[in-house]
Amino acid sequence: MTYIIGIATQVGVYLIAILGVSVICGFTGMFSMGHAGFMAIGAYVSALLSMRLGFPVPVSILCGTLLSTVFGVLISLPTLKLRDDYFLIVTLGVGEGVRLVIQNLTDLTGGARGLTSIPKFTNIWIVLVCLILTVVFIRAFLQSKFGRNCIAIREEELAAKSVGISVFHYKLIAMTISCVLCGLSGGLLAHYMGYLTPNLFKMVKSEELIIPVILGGRGSLTGTIIAGLLLLPLPELLRFGSAQEWRMVVYALLVIFVITFRPSGLLGTKELTLQGIQNTWRKLVNWRRSSGKGEEV
Repeated sequence: MTYIIGIATQVGVYLIAILGVSVICGFTGMFSMGHAGFMAIGAYVSALLSMRLGFPVPVSILCGTLLSTVFGVLISLPTLKLRDDYFLIVTLGVGEGVRLVIQNLTDLTGGARGLTSIPKFTNIWIVLVCLILTVVFIRAFLQSKFGRNCIAIREEELAAKSVGISVFHYKLIAMTISCVLCGLSGGLLAHYMGYLTPNLFKMVKSEELIIPVILGGRGSLTGTIIAGLLLLPLPELLRFGSAQEWRMVVYALLVIFVITFRPSGLLGTKELTLQGIQNTWRKLVNWRRSSGKGEEV
């Protein structure tokens, strides 16, 4: 049971970051490959403040989240005007650059050896509360004018500009929210694992954050959550022999399969609601009844 709770806790922590990526990638249409770097900033700042300066862990996590957000905003100011591949390349460089800086600041961050003896704080209940608040916040954001304008930018940026939407302004809002959630996720991760190394935040981690957004549906919050819940435990399910080393191959095959047969993702732009589940169940029951009557006749 402890093992299962531990896996659930890690899944919840990473799901917060994935939801952050969904705001900038799924609902605003800006592909980013550097959000592992923002997680790293939140994780290391939080860990160092609690270890070296004796800050209370909640305050350390808050400070790490704020610094990650400030760094993300500063990077965004000159880069959000870039589009498509150019923005993707810049974020990729930022993510790798953050990791390399952490790896080379040996006296401060421990370098490649990382940090150990980080105070433990994160548990399943804290993660669950943070995750629920994250989902509620993003849902409210998407239903507001700000969220609708971000979606309009994703659908057609030029048309959004023509009706008076400040594209740069709303991209900056989406990026800020994304950095907040990734920084929070990093802080929670540091105080759950009790140790950090730069290898935790390689480019592969950014890929793992963005793949559930693509598979679940770039316009679906519930689709992203479902895809995350399916993919995040995958390394543990493959933990036999060298099978877990093939998890990125499995991810790639899933992406190819979905893009080929379901380009919009599992749910596309639709949301999974209780009413929708009930309607689907009624249709299934009615279909079975009609099929039964047809066989009797």
